[in-house]
Amino acid sequence: MNAEPVLPLVGVLLVDTSRHDRVGEFRGVAGPYWSLRPVCGGAEWEVEPVNVRVASPMERLRAENARSNARSAGRIL
Repeated sequence: MNAEPVLPLVGVLLVDTSRHDRVGEFRGVAGPYWSLRPVCGGAEWEVEPVNVRVASPMERLRAENARSNARSAGRIL
């Protein structure tokens, strides 16, 4: 019996293992998929919950650093 994955809070950083460990921010549910948004902005993508894991502390640090760098360079608000 497969347990349903626990739904994360909006904004939690997750890793999409089906896309070369791409880190994204959880945005919500779209049918059977979870919507993730790139940390530095851009189009959301959908992923099956079985292909998602919580970002490690190092992955979160890298993502937050990339977001800060993009903000300071004026690439995102």
